[in-house]
Amino acid sequence: MAGTGSSLTKRMFSVPDHAKPHMAMAVFMLVYSGNHVFMRAALDMGASKLVFPLYRNIIALVFLVPFAYFVERKDRPPLTVSLIIQFFLLGLVGITLNQGFYIFGLDNTSPTFASALENAVPAVTFILAALFRLEQVQLNSKNGVAKVLGTLTSVIGASVITLYKGPTIFGLNLPSNQSNFLLLLGDAKGKNWTLGCICLIGHCLCWSSWIVLQAFILKRYPARFSVYSFTCFFSVLQFLAIAAYIERDSQGWRVASGGELFSIFYAGLVVSGIGFGIQIWVIERGGPVFVSGYLPLQTFLAAVMSSIALGEEFYLGGIIGAVLIMAGLFLVVWGRSEESMLAAEKIAPSSTSGSNCLVGAGKSSLVRPLLPTSVE
Repeated sequence: MAGTGSSLTKRMFSVPDHAKPHMAMAVFMLVYSGNHVFMRAALDMGASKLVFPLYRNIIALVFLVPFAYFVERKDRPPLTVSLIIQFFLLGLVGITLNQGFYIFGLDNTSPTFASALENAVPAVTFILAALFRLEQVQLNSKNGVAKVLGTLTSVIGASVITLYKGPTIFGLNLPSNQSNFLLLLGDAKGKNWTLGCICLIGHCLCWSSWIVLQAFILKRYPARFSVYSFTCFFSVLQFLAIAAYIERDSQGWRVASGGELFSIFYAGLVVSGIGFGIQIWVIERGGPVFVSGYLPLQTFLAAVMSSIALGEEFYLGGIIGAVLIMAGLFLVVWGRSEESMLAAEKIAPSSTSGSNCLVGAGKSSLVRPLLPTSVE
């Protein structure tokens, strides 16, 4: 009886395998959306835009190096001068410029719109992949048309956010004590909204370029943790050189408050470190198309968090642009998923029974990746 009860309890509280990637991505999107809010709060408290990402990547590097050394010790190929140069460029594009554009864009806009523009990353990645012949564009099929229309829709949405701010649609009426707290943090008034959106578009371009570059590098060096560790190492050197040259005031190198310290550790350890591990685990089971399908969730969560924590206002142009970007993302993900299913059906042996073909096709739509993805 005891054994039966124990097994029943395990079945009741066990999580099905097919649900685990969904749960992992939901948790990661919650964590990632919080990063938008915490980083914006740190910037409003006076954190240096150059020193903050330096400290963040040092923490991420310290966390990732042991995993790269022990997990991939037997599978890591030897280093060459060519690979070192590629890792340097990967760090420059994927982390230094990527996070640099992001932090300047976030400082001049808001967490909600920073997260909304990131929904354009799959569409931009599709464009770059098509240019480098990593992705085929077939306009004679509904899948190809869906991907092209989704890409155009995302580009239009990003343009709307950049060029049209519009009237305020929604904003919380905060109590006086919370309003005083927000005055200490600062707000977005007096910021350059257009410049901020342009920086965020640069952030999306760098992030997408990083994804495409990794597709080439991982073919020669198939060790994800090691590639990311080398990339992070070179970005630390790059941020250190840039910050040492520009940030001459010693106050900029100080962490002035517990809030700044929390934001740095949150971004470095939780988002760049643990978050990268979560994405690797999910990509191996669902592929980057599956991962990108969860991006709109972080936009919604960031909007709720920033409205409550920062008293953020929502503008008409941003809402219209965000809806267009999400619609474009859905079309791109749907087109790619349908294409993967068709490709799996063609690859399946003709001797396989109809039921097995359906199972194989359904699995391939999740597992067969388009391109490796990465953590911002």
